[in-house]
Amino acid sequence: MRNNNPYRNAEYGSKLIDAIKSATTQNWRIMDVCGGQAHAMAKYDIEAMLPKEIQIIHGPGCPVCVTPQQTIDTAIELALKQNVIILSFGDMLRVPGNQRDLLIAKSLGGDVRIIYSPLDAIKIAKANPEREVVLFAIGFETTAPIHAQVVLEADRQQIQNLSLLTALFTVPAILEHLCTLPDFTVDGVLAAGHVCAITGTSDYERLARKYKIPFAVTGFEPVDILLGILTNVKQLEKGKCTVENPYVRIVSEEGNRKAQEVLSEVFEPALQTWRGLGSVPASGLRLKHRYNVFDACQRFNLNHTSSYIKEDCIVGEIMKGRAIPNDCPFFGKKCKPDQPIGSSMVSTEGICAAYYKYKNKYR
Repeated sequence: MRNNNPYRNAEYGSKLIDAIKSATTQNWRIMDVCGGQAHAMAKYDIEAMLPKEIQIIHGPGCPVCVTPQQTIDTAIELALKQNVIILSFGDMLRVPGNQRDLLIAKSLGGDVRIIYSPLDAIKIAKANPEREVVLFAIGFETTAPIHAQVVLEADRQQIQNLSLLTALFTVPAILEHLCTLPDFTVDGVLAAGHVCAITGTSDYERLARKYKIPFAVTGFEPVDILLGILTNVKQLEKGKCTVENPYVRIVSEEGNRKAQEVLSEVFEPALQTWRGLGSVPASGLRLKHRYNVFDACQRFNLNHTSSYIKEDCIVGEIMKGRAIPNDCPFFGKKCKPDQPIGSSMVSTEGICAAYYKYKNKYR
């Protein structure tokens, strides 16, 4: 840890680890729900510093990882159509669908372009009025507002050759789904600070009361994560089940009202399929009827489903807390970052990619 950053300060971190050890008297299973948290824990080897009674479970915290094969297949189908430009973040290009990925589609002649901001779609659509431009819009509540802003801007400018292929997910809904599973044995949750910065904390307060699970909102630096774990442990040891927010420098109780307004204007809750977890009611976002003209599936009359789902990857079992990457027979062997079988080996937020990069036990 670098001492010039207080949230990576080794002395602060050591004090928090000592406090966690002093507070822990029982076995606790604590789940992170953000790839950034999992990445930081692997990078700084935080799990190895914790008392043996605490087990960290890695939940569904990476939007790239949970985008279903069916949606990847739809993106590939669009990419291979004449006169279509597909816009995507770079990490999505190598996420496997059922047979291939977008990078292969690009090699076959598809016009697949990497963007760094969804708002680039406006410029590209205006620069190519004779082409259909499809924005592959993925993400949680963190990035969904900027995709909503693209729709509002396209509507305002009357851009008619731009549409969205959406794979947008909502975190509280999937957490509630996991809590209803009969073998879900997580005791506490580290809520993702960047998601809560948009949504606020009210949904988590409801989940804490309903399912008797404490939540701690955390950032992504090691000191933030250790403070979140300590907050969880103190609640668990006292039998409390509330939401605490040690990440007050970024997250407020009410969240970002402007972002919430933009989301509410453009999107509405919908059934969403999560890779490895199946279809979960109201766990995704779809365009409201007013903005259906920007729905790529409707524009191109696509079914957005697939009859075949490849099951080699165990990412679903990992996100349910039943396994870790090392349990996969392909991990570090047949499945590597340069040749991934599963989605969680692709993104830098994927737990398998984090284990591969920082946990060298298999090399």
